[in-house]
Amino acid sequence: MSQLRNVAVLVGSLRKDSFNRKAALALAALAPASLKLEIVEIGGLPHYNQDLDSEPPAPWVEFRGRVNAAAGVLFVTPEYNRSVPGVLKNALDVGSRPYGRSVWSGKPGAVMSVSPGAIGGFGANHHLRQSLVFLNVPTMPQPEAYIGGAAELFDASGAIRNDATRAFFQKFIDAYAAWLEKNV
Repeated sequence: MSQLRNVAVLVGSLRKDSFNRKAALALAALAPASLKLEIVEIGGLPHYNQDLDSEPPAPWVEFRGRVNAAAGVLFVTPEYNRSVPGVLKNALDVGSRPYGRSVWSGKPGAVMSVSPGAIGGFGANHHLRQSLVFLNVPTMPQPEAYIGGAAELFDASGAIRNDATRAFFQKFIDAYAAWLEKNV
């Protein structure tokens, strides 16, 4: 059996009843015993400002420490205007600075986009992948995960309603476990 790997999970939606948070929690529940998924909150991160690099705000320090300590990173995000939400982009920026001390570099990653729309956040998923290439995050290529129709996927408690979706989530998290093991 492989050793336990901590995975930082970044949820791109701050909404209280977020479909993306439900998806992240569902992935955590389905994760194999070799993974421990923990959501790293990004809503309270002050906007990145290079002037603060010499004396970074405490939330930046805590965030960078949590991501740095993780073996890998999983992004679960909605799509806003064919891109990622600003809060997620800010988290990428905070983690990538100061120059030469990025917490992202070399961390195996994966992206799942979740949306009520039919195309499942395809634009956000691919836009995020562009940034991850620059940040040197080896991102799992398959299976791609664009989850549409999110309003119908979860019951009142946040559990996945149907077997086909649950099976896909299982396939995704199992593939990520293998990707992480191969790339750490």
